[in-house]
Amino acid sequence: MSATLAPETRDALDRLDIGARPLAIVDVDEVVLRFVPHLEAFIGRQGYRLEVASFGITGNVTRLGSCRAVPAPEVAALIAGFFAAHVGDQDPVDGAVAALTRLSARLDVVLLSNVPAEHGPRRAARLADLGLPHPLVVNDGPKGPAVAHLARRVAAPIFFVDDGPQNLASVRDAGVEARLVHFVDDPRYFRLAPDVAGTWLKTRDWHEVAARIEAEIGRG
Repeated sequence: MSATLAPETRDALDRLDIGARPLAIVDVDEVVLRFVPHLEAFIGRQGYRLEVASFGITGNVTRLGSCRAVPAPEVAALIAGFFAAHVGDQDPVDGAVAALTRLSARLDVVLLSNVPAEHGPRRAARLADLGLPHPLVVNDGPKGPAVAHLARRVAAPIFFVDDGPQNLASVRDAGVEARLVHFVDDPRYFRLAPDVAGTWLKTRDWHEVAARIEAEIGRG
């Protein structure tokens, strides 16, 4: 699986100081930092509206005064504009900072984000300002290859926390022995999130995540 990684992602993963403790690999948008409400406000100022009728952003964005979904490239441009403007000021998800701080006493935390690479430094700075100095690795595409690459170095339990069903399935299908945590902060998207076979926990409560992980580590 590592052959499908971008060289810069593989290099960043190889530089991580991990292996002696359990590992939590954690997504950022909609998991650690709020994304949907910030994006919704941003596109509203651009003359668009988010109609949450299905899981995803594409297909749910319309122009104000219209009920027709705008094309995927237009949505992608709006998301790119949002990151360019606001990657440095997204608010934390309730409980995320406290839970990850608590967990970091017992395991290593790696933040794995599909934010555009040019915004990685600003994202890392924002996370550090919030009290989350854990290493941030910028990924591109499904996350199974990155998690599989890390798993070769970690004998202890691995926990993977992400809002994207495709990323959870990617990690599962990579053959990684990871506990899959499906976390979606926005309540509308949480209700619409499809179940992913093999998921260990599905929640939007960071206290529950921390408690379940701690209990699992304790059993080991």
